[in-house]
Amino acid sequence: MKAALQNYQARMRRVLDYIDRHLDDDLDLETLSGVAAFSKFHFHRQFTATFGLSVHRYVQLARMKRASHQLAYMDALGVTDIAMDAGYDAPDAFARAFRQRFGQSPSSFRKSPDWEPWLAAFGPFDNARSKLMQTIFTSDDVTIRDVPTRPVAIMEHRGDPATLRTTIQRFIAWRKAAGLHPKTNPTFNVWRSERRPSSPADYSVDLCVGTDQPIEANGEEIKAGEIPGGRCAVLRVVGYTDNLEPAALYLYRDWLPASGEEARDFPIYCQRLSFFPEVPEHETVAELFLPLK
Repeated sequence: MKAALQNYQARMRRVLDYIDRHLDDDLDLETLSGVAAFSKFHFHRQFTATFGLSVHRYVQLARMKRASHQLAYMDALGVTDIAMDAGYDAPDAFARAFRQRFGQSPSSFRKSPDWEPWLAAFGPFDNARSKLMQTIFTSDDVTIRDVPTRPVAIMEHRGDPATLRTTIQRFIAWRKAAGLHPKTNPTFNVWRSERRPSSPADYSVDLCVGTDQPIEANGEEIKAGEIPGGRCAVLRVVGYTDNLEPAALYLYRDWLPASGEEARDFPIYCQRLSFFPEVPEHETVAELFLPLK
């Protein structure tokens, strides 16, 4: 029975992976049931029973997630183009659906996103994915590197993680104004607290961009700092890099005790090598660095 269950889950994972890779295609029941090799007469019930969402709603949420990121972070894309990418024939229909789901019009969200209802709306989507889409890491995935000291400009986020995306927007706007493009100036996150501390007010992360140039704050609270060089355990994560907690837990809980290494006195951090929605979520890449003695 265990083997049969694993096979069933693998078929369902195949469906989610197919949706990820074909978000702009016609994702009807016949196509998706064929991917899973299930009867199309039962597939929608099987999908809902497994993930707690209907196929239609799951696809809608996947497209809406991309659309909301495009609105928030990609100013060059027009609302009409974003609506078409999300599967809507007209901007009005997209605007109605967007407002119904997030409580804001697309244009209002673009100007000043309210992330709290956004997070609530995507709770079922994230829960659905977390059931079957967890990556299993092994020691073969970890390498040890000597990395150089990296001078960085830092925007600190301190407080409720629900407001982190607002800080990220400010950080992106500031680095654009400063001419620090991700292709020429690497992006780092340094975690100075747990992802879910006992009090949300204790959440702490530094948003960093690599630069050794003088920093023009342009009205933002930006400071110069550095990420120290030295030996690091490095774990590369491909796809759905919003939540790197499972990868960090693997490094701390599993890899470090078995390795015989000792952690250095600097927090775990990551370098983000590609970004959603510039690339599809399943193609995003980040590397976690655990500093070692």
